[in-house]
Amino acid sequence: MPLTPPSSSELRSLVKAALLEDAPHGDVTTDALTAPARRAQADVVARQPLTLAGLAALHVVYRVLDASVTVAATCEDGASVDTAQTIATLRGPARSILRGERVALNFLQHLSGVATLTARFREAIRPFRTTLLDTRKTIPGLRRLEKWAVALGGGANHRLSLSHGLLIKDNHLVLLHADGVSLAEACRRARARGPRDLHLGVEVSTLEQTAQALDGGADMLLLDNMTPSLVRDAVDLVDGRARTEASGGITLENVRDYAATGVDAISIGALTHSAPAVDIGLDMRTGTSP
Repeated sequence: MPLTPPSSSELRSLVKAALLEDAPHGDVTTDALTAPARRAQADVVARQPLTLAGLAALHVVYRVLDASVTVAATCEDGASVDTAQTIATLRGPARSILRGERVALNFLQHLSGVATLTARFREAIRPFRTTLLDTRKTIPGLRRLEKWAVALGGGANHRLSLSHGLLIKDNHLVLLHADGVSLAEACRRARARGPRDLHLGVEVSTLEQTAQALDGGADMLLLDNMTPSLVRDAVDLVDGRARTEASGGITLENVRDYAATGVDAISIGALTHSAPAVDIGLDMRTGTSP
């Protein structure tokens, strides 16, 4: 399901909490060294090639902190940015620019890291029709932001929450099996008792389970921790009767092998839970008059 960008109110809440965490009693160093009237100019600069995400957060950081700080962006979210390229220029009170620096960069570096990793995976499977998906393996409180960053990097969004899709997973099946309920019957129960407007997915790890899920009427089969060879067999078995999604143990080194199986989608938790932050800096310009 495609997501819209986080709303201004969502961003403001996150930014306010981050600013309070970073300076609960003010920026004591800057306040000791910098006159309140001192004005400054600073550039936000990429230190490496990256896919940009998080400009909206940059704007909100300074809007919340000090609306007199202007943020002039020279790029757009989703853009490919080169090393040494200026992303935005800040102008305003020096104290405010410095106080917001780390919070603004934390958002930019993390979200651009998610978008950059997603773009690398997307490029690796470009020749194939496979959709690249994220998961719910996100930092608490940042899910919508991280999923937006995935979309900016060229990926697509899986369900936003447990409320947005019926997905029978392995631990559901453990409990049901203990009660004598088959996988096919679990599918029928979920269909009958769950919201009628939601698709039904089932996590399977064998061809036998794949067949049972099809018998139960599943719309999507999450082929979990299967080898590319086994995924290909499962795709052949399904034969278009349901959507197929490979997940588990998929890396940049093997993602192309999975895409080549003909699977409809590949979901990768690492897009959000393990994306390395990219290097973005804030450089104060010299020669700015007080």
